[in-house]
Amino acid sequence: MTGTEVHAGISPLAAVSNALVALHKEHFGRGPTRARTEWAGNDAAVCFLEDALLPAEKSMVSMGESFRVMESRLFFQGATADRFIEVVERILDRKVRSFSSATDPHAGIVTEIYVFEPRA
Repeated sequence: MTGTEVHAGISPLAAVSNALVALHKEHFGRGPTRARTEWAGNDAAVCFLEDALLPAEKSMVSMGESFRVMESRLFFQGATADRFIEVVERILDRKVRSFSSATDPHAGIVTEIYVFEPRA
């Protein structure tokens, strides 16, 4: 699928959101309940994944262990980054230069940030 194609009647950005929710579900056993992907200029996209924490992570936050949630999510990102990059490159037909993921454990929001190679 290229950036100009529409997948199953939805926009490419909506397809990215759906794919990232599916990947979270596959890798964490549960996906976020809301997701939205937006362009951030010409060469970046940001996906906001809400209600993304696992029940155990929510318990850890309640215990004051927010840092451990952020730390474990950082390790998960390192282990799964290739899959998250691959799916976005395929859907948007853009080469990813940089991928970052951040977790706000208090808000339960994960933010996935993609920076693409500039277009020629």
